[in-house]
Amino acid sequence: MMKDNKEILVCCEICDDVLTIACRELLTIGRTLNSGPNQSLSTLLIGKNIKSAPEEAISFGADKVYFIEAPYFADVSPDVYVSLITRACQQIEPSVLILAHNDMGRDVAPRLAARLNSAVIMDCTGLATTNQANKHLLQTKLVYGGNAIAVWAGELNQLQIVTVRPRSAIAAQPDASRHGEIIQLNITVDYSAFKCHLVQTVKEETKGLKLEDAKAIVTGGGGIGNADGFELLEKLAQVLGGAVGVTRVPCDEGWMPLSLEIGQTGRIVSPKLYVAIGVSGAPQHMTGCLGSNIIVSINRDPDARIFKESDFGIVGDYRQVLPPLIEKLKSLYI
Repeated sequence: MMKDNKEILVCCEICDDVLTIACRELLTIGRTLNSGPNQSLSTLLIGKNIKSAPEEAISFGADKVYFIEAPYFADVSPDVYVSLITRACQQIEPSVLILAHNDMGRDVAPRLAARLNSAVIMDCTGLATTNQANKHLLQTKLVYGGNAIAVWAGELNQLQIVTVRPRSAIAAQPDASRHGEIIQLNITVDYSAFKCHLVQTVKEETKGLKLEDAKAIVTGGGGIGNADGFELLEKLAQVLGGAVGVTRVPCDEGWMPLSLEIGQTGRIVSPKLYVAIGVSGAPQHMTGCLGSNIIVSINRDPDARIFKESDFGIVGDYRQVLPPLIEKLKSLYI
């Protein structure tokens, strides 16, 4: 039987004792769904030595915060998360369970759906609810490589599980005046019973800005031609105070590391300025940057698809276009 005060539950991840940007984005989306007088926006925090994160979640929009704390959370394990979230949902009985579409969310969400006898829609870009008496959750996502948009409607008389693509919403801003309820869930698991355990964690050393945090991104595609060509792109990114990204081709050719790939199989970004150089504009890549405020393209092919997605375009060889552009920007901003 469905409760009258069904909660929208956001699963939040904690990094260095603070909520991640992805969690703040999910709280923004959850707040737009939280329109009923008897409905609350809740978060579920799982971690080791949770400190001020519950109060932080409330300041970012949560009405209620559930948290589970245990020493073995130092080793992040999908098996553990599935077990704990399943038991938490059985206690809370939310109408909607929202997770980030990241490594953990992609692993955990389908398994949660199986255990909780629920449907799951992955990689959504938007969520909304209908106004009819028999409410539905509308789940929007890109399909066919980004060539079409599909909307699924799920009945809210049963649990709906969704993962939301990063950068699909503006991260919630803190409001120190907000108050909420904090509840610790006494849920434990037999860690030794799980068959998979974390053996080693290797942190990748990154130089400069992270792509997700950069306000300006200069991206190179197959049209750059070789690894040496990215030196010009790095100079442009430095002038703009941004970061360098790539499409799939430079990664496959070994010109640039896979960690810089932007697109369907890479990172999702939404900078204020996105400069695409030698990029064809394939849907698989554009799904990773369509949230950009302004897209500027440089390509030798006047018929390149990227120009249809751009606010401004320059037809020409980047080797000839970039040097004077960089010098002009230096005179303006340095």
